[in-house]
Amino acid sequence: MPGGGRNYEAIPCLRQLLRGDLWPHSLNIINGMLRWLIFLYWAIACLPPLCAQREEVHAMLKNSEAAWNRGDLVAFSTDYEDSPATTFIGRDVVRGGTKAILARYRQRYPNREAMGTLTFSEIEVRPLAEGLALATGKYGLARTSAGGGDASGRFTLVLRKTPSGWKIIHDHSS
Repeated sequence: MPGGGRNYEAIPCLRQLLRGDLWPHSLNIINGMLRWLIFLYWAIACLPPLCAQREEVHAMLKNSEAAWNRGDLVAFSTDYEDSPATTFIGRDVVRGGTKAILARYRQRYPNREAMGTLTFSEIEVRPLAEGLALATGKYGLARTSAGGGDASGRFTLVLRKTPSGWKIIHDHSS
């Protein structure tokens, strides 16, 4: 080799690297691979539990609706967490576990005619974290005029997953 120097032109990859031809292409490949890895991690690790939360909360609300429509306030109230920190906010504020919630419902809905038929609609469940969710929606009560007439409103629920399933820890219905 003339001049005792190295001939970098003889090594194709090194020549591309020194000219800068290889860097943009390599970075694009690495960048693309990292994006796919992050997406796959998110899809495998995060998405299924969050989707399961939505489905489980929807199922709990359907069961709650069915309990109400059977006239079973005891079963309906067990969807609330039995804790002194559980709150219900409507016309009044109730704090306490299932007994306090049940007493509130029994006072406001003393018979089947007053209970009417409950429907939940426009339900949206937003997972907040593993085992914690926010549910919003609309409720409707179809009742006779003697039962108090039809009623409807909106609700916001904060729910926690417990060993016995999803439980309401905060209910704001208006």
